[in-house]
Amino acid sequence: MTTIKEVAKLAGVSVATVSRALNNSGYVSEAARKKVEAAVEELNFYPNEVARSLYQKKSKLIGLLLPDIANPFFPLIAKGVEDGVNQRGYSLLLGNVEDDLEKEKDYLKIFLQNNIAGVISAVQGDAKEIKKMPFVTLDRVESDRDLAVHSDDYTGGMLAAEVIADRDPKEIVIMVGPKDVPSSAMRLAGNEKVLQERHLDYQLFQTQSYKFELAEQTAQQFFETFPQADSVIASNDVYAIALMKEASKRGQRIPEEFQIIGYDDMPFSRMMYPGLSTIAQPAYEIGYKGAELLCDILEKGFVEDSRIQLPVKLKIRESVRKKDKDE
Repeated sequence: MTTIKEVAKLAGVSVATVSRALNNSGYVSEAARKKVEAAVEELNFYPNEVARSLYQKKSKLIGLLLPDIANPFFPLIAKGVEDGVNQRGYSLLLGNVEDDLEKEKDYLKIFLQNNIAGVISAVQGDAKEIKKMPFVTLDRVESDRDLAVHSDDYTGGMLAAEVIADRDPKEIVIMVGPKDVPSSAMRLAGNEKVLQERHLDYQLFQTQSYKFELAEQTAQQFFETFPQADSVIASNDVYAIALMKEASKRGQRIPEEFQIIGYDDMPFSRMMYPGLSTIAQPAYEIGYKGAELLCDILEKGFVEDSRIQLPVKLKIRESVRKKDKDE
């Protein structure tokens, strides 16, 4: 690996001059700068970013915490974050927490050891160790977070309930997301507002996780608990599709005997048949806006809007019946 001393030797300047030229710190003559640039190019030299960050007291690394990379919603968020930070000259350090508090703590230690500039997180964790560091929360937003980007989950919950309420439901079940996820409570509030205003009875099925690997098991538990359910508001697309699969295995026709609406609008939701009706969240935009928010704080020291709420959209496909009054 090429060192800064080798660059200095080839350029015919001191190591300090090379350092000032690379870090844009202190005076460097134009002639010396050109010699350094030529030596860097010839030697294909890549500065040690960690060492540079320690010297400058800041880095070009951003830490990203995700709860479950296997859930298709979060790679889309990660792509948005990556594109956003890359465009501003930063690189990404990813931590896949998998709903494990110890893993989260380990990743936070790694972030601190790498002298990261800030953190973007879709995880509900403690994060006390990095409270003083610029921190942006995505999707799972708690009320005390100053910098956050999320979608309009309350409206999304209302839209999902309206779809079911309009389509001759007989036994409605709301699959409620994990209690520790703030967006779950917002969606449930939207669901219940609509169903209560329509004077429709419903039951709740509480889930403990959004984890991809638990979807099929959760679907089986659902039907063991509510074998007569014919109309379901699911917690997300992954669990909705698991319920559709289980309903089909039990001989139920979709949507005639079993109708369902999901949440997220993952790509496979529209590619499968019957297609899954769902509430579309702008996952990529959530990540991209979060990256913009953090980079603005790092570079400008302020933002105009510290909490950004993005709209959701209703996507009607074949997993729900026609309206009572034809659409």
